Amino acid sequence: MSTNTQHDQDTPQEAVLASSNPEQASHKTDFGFSQVDASQKADMVADVFHSVAAKYDVMNDLMSMGVHRLWKRYTIDCSGVRAGQKVLDLAGGTGDLAAKFSRIVGNKGQVILADINHSMLNVGKEKLLNMGILGNLHYVQANAEALPFPDNHFDLITIAFGLRNVTDKSKALASMYRVLKPGGRLLVLEFSKPTTQALSKVYDAYSFYLLPQMGKLVANDSESYRYLAESIRMHPDQDTLEQMMKDVGFEQTSYTNLTGGIVALHRGFKF
Repeated sequence: MSTNTQHDQDTPQEAVLASSNPEQASHKTDFGFSQVDASQKADMVADVFHSVAAKYDVMNDLMSMGVHRLWKRYTIDCSGVRAGQKVLDLAGGTGDLAAKFSRIVGNKGQVILADINHSMLNVGKEKLLNMGILGNLHYVQANAEALPFPDNHFDLITIAFGLRNVTDKSKALASMYRVLKPGGRLLVLEFSKPTTQALSKVYDAYSFYLLPQMGKLVANDSESYRYLAESIRMHPDQDTLEQMMKDVGFEQTSYTNLTGGIVALHRGFKF
């Protein structure tokens, strides 16, 4: 683990991560290595996660050999969250981070688990209810580019392995900035760029050969996992993402490379 600091309710609401603005429909964006109409990407991403939702947790453990749990634990350790605070776990999937935050903020706090995809959200809700986690935890199917929350509302926002699937990442970051309280922080945990050429070659071989094969064997879906590998390669690198955060207003931005830069945790504050 190395640090690189460049500067220091319960009822889901139907929404999508892409804007319905007609202007957006006129340009292309990446969907993995393909180019598609920006207006279509959200539905295509939704189809991927509808497909993988039931096996999502199993595949996470297999794909990362369990290391994703350490990445998420590190994110929680960096959150600074305290009892009574309000947390938004965006693209929260099956609720790994939300479960931990629910216990930390306690009865006087609030955690909202938000995700684009109702299949993922339903899997997460069932999982957390089976764990006995309820009361301070709510579920919202939300548009990351136009979050349905008041200004200056949350003490902490996390988005883990979700930003790369958003159509307009800058717009989503600006929306997160808006709903974050002054003094609050954003944590973006996402796949990134390996820091050495040797690791990059090994990672490419794993991502484009072994990962789709695992997807086929375990989830009967190689194409969705091929897309996930491609989406990682299309995501901005560490420095580019940090600059995108600065551009929408975040201050004291920094990032930490994890597992040789395969994953990076970006931090930013609103003052």
